[in-house]
Amino acid sequence: MQNQIFELQYALDTFYFLMCGALVMWMAAGFTMLEAGLVRSKNTVEILTKNIALFATACTMYMICGYAIMYGGDLFLSGISSGETLVEDALATSAENGFGGDAVYSAASDFFFQVVFVATCMSIVSGAVAERMKLWSFLLFAVVMTGVIYPLEGSWTWGGNDVFGLFNLKDMGFSDFAGSGIVHMAGAAAALAGVLLLGSRKGKYGPNGEIRAIPGANLPLAALGTLILWMGWFGFNGGSVLKLGDIASANSVAIVFLNTNAAAAGGAIGALLLARIIFGKADLTMLLNGALAGLVAITAEPSTPSALQATIFGLIAGIIVVLSILALDKIKIDDPVGAISVHGVVGLFGLLIVPITQPASTFIGQIVGAATIFAWVFIASLVVWSIIKVVIGLRISEEDEYEGADIAECGMEAYPEFIR
Repeated sequence: MQNQIFELQYALDTFYFLMCGALVMWMAAGFTMLEAGLVRSKNTVEILTKNIALFATACTMYMICGYAIMYGGDLFLSGISSGETLVEDALATSAENGFGGDAVYSAASDFFFQVVFVATCMSIVSGAVAERMKLWSFLLFAVVMTGVIYPLEGSWTWGGNDVFGLFNLKDMGFSDFAGSGIVHMAGAAAALAGVLLLGSRKGKYGPNGEIRAIPGANLPLAALGTLILWMGWFGFNGGSVLKLGDIASANSVAIVFLNTNAAAAGGAIGALLLARIIFGKADLTMLLNGALAGLVAITAEPSTPSALQATIFGLIAGIIVVLSILALDKIKIDDPVGAISVHGVVGLFGLLIVPITQPASTFIGQIVGAATIFAWVFIASLVVWSIIKVVIGLRISEEDEYEGADIAECGMEAYPEFIR
């Protein structure tokens, strides 16, 4: 009887993991649509190509070496055990804790859930370097980012390893439930390093320092992308509960879903109101980024706040992201989609508010963890970007940028009927 109950829990946890992984995979469509909507039409095909190619690259590199670096072992190089063997192993390892104690699920489902997080991290980089980076330079960086840079910092946090053998972040009180820092701030750090070496788009800043708006070509597509991301985030945060097969876990999942949605709503409202105050108009792009900022902020700890607290956190995040986007523009850091602000600045904010509702974490631990993640990813990315720049270059030519990356990099246009 116990074995049958255990097998049912195993099946539920595995199925839940897989479905949440599928939701997170659907976030790739969200990033793709958001970025395609916020770039100019002449760069649409290239941004679509980047997003699909980076997802394939992330899945392959994480299978080859990333998963082993992050969690140890060579599971997918040596083969996967049969279902019966996996259940027997899970029974043996969880016997001490009793049924319903630890999460029990297929190792393959764990890999699938983890790999879509890697792709999400890399998707953040795509939007920030849009409209002027060479496609193959970007994909070459994606190989290193998803195969080494991200898995290594993941091994120090979710993997529980010491940072270069020196100190353990968990022992210092660092906590990041679903990846405000581990995934989102890491992606933003890599993006920032690339943007600093790449420079701004031609015409973005005038000779006297004035900021020139470069509107996206398809705001309905950007809005669709945001709603897809909002939906996929339920898998992102909800799946990080890791299991569903007992009452406590099911309740935790419900709370995480509730708070994830509340924070997104708060972020959208905060950004919309501040945009109205600053610009005198309802700015759609700020509204979209506000919703995403709320999602990023609550990702660090969606299981312990009340729904009202989650809404307030999201509201503050929405305000922060508007101010951050304006500030980065003033110092001439050109980010076409606001990814560095949404995922980097707000990702840091998300980490810092964790101790407010999670007593197991500490402000010192959160600061040290955030600094460790940012420093490693930024410096490693800066080195990799610099090597790529020397070897094959980062930026398309000025003529290709004027004509559009679609023709230069992909040899086709997204909207061929509308030829200038």
